[in-house]
Amino acid sequence: MSTKNDLKRKTSLTDDGDQNEDHEQNRLNQRKRLSLPQKKFYRQRAHSNPIADHNFDYPLRPDQFDWTQLFPDCTVNDFVEIIDVGCGYGGLLVELAPLFPKTLILGLEIRVKVSNYVIERIEALRNQNIGQYKNINCLRSNAMKYLPNFFRKSQLSKMFFLFPDPHFKKQKHKWRIISPQLLSEYAYCLRIDGRAYFASDVKDLFDWMYKHFVDHPLFQEISEKEIQNDPVIEKIYLTEEAKKVTRNNGKVYLSAFERIQDPYDCKTINSDQNYRS
Repeated sequence: MSTKNDLKRKTSLTDDGDQNEDHEQNRLNQRKRLSLPQKKFYRQRAHSNPIADHNFDYPLRPDQFDWTQLFPDCTVNDFVEIIDVGCGYGGLLVELAPLFPKTLILGLEIRVKVSNYVIERIEALRNQNIGQYKNINCLRSNAMKYLPNFFRKSQLSKMFFLFPDPHFKKQKHKWRIISPQLLSEYAYCLRIDGRAYFASDVKDLFDWMYKHFVDHPLFQEISEKEIQNDPVIEKIYLTEEAKKVTRNNGKVYLSAFERIQDPYDCKTINSDQNYRS
């Protein structure tokens, strides 16, 4: 027959066991919170159909979107200035974060699993490096459809289009991320003197993008000297995709264009100055 002391001893052992389990669970949760996600659990097709009807949340106007849900330290006066269209696994975002610590940088990715990976990667980096990487994040969206819903006229200073889907078949060229119509939208969001960077290891696609930038009246090619002096160029070559091209003995074709003044739009200068002030 159990005595009161035996019952107390059993209760104490049970409590100790529960505390040990709680401690172990907390330790595992902490390790998980600090651990970077593994790509093998987020594999998805290399590209996604941008014309298909995906389920996206987007604001009717840029001022209706709450950016504090992506950037915890931003205020109502802060706004995204740099975007990586089709950010992949977030390599460029991570490289740019310390280069522009006071600038909000957003990656746009259409694939569900890949965007989830980037979000978890950034969260882990924030937990590992207190006070850092708060200026970057990823949003699952379709830049070909909803860019003006998120960004005002002349808001952006830099746009990146790195290693996009080639869409080799001629009937699918309309799906490419660079086209005359889309360049006009990009020019709308990009401020005067803002820069658009694009890169590919597919020569045919690079030539396509280059030609459309050259032909567009609101973009002007940046000289080779200016490109060499641009600190972001080095960061592009440090991305996972660029490293993969190098490992496979491929070649990265890269260029950059600058947004120039529209001679028929006298309001553009004033709009641009409002964002710079």
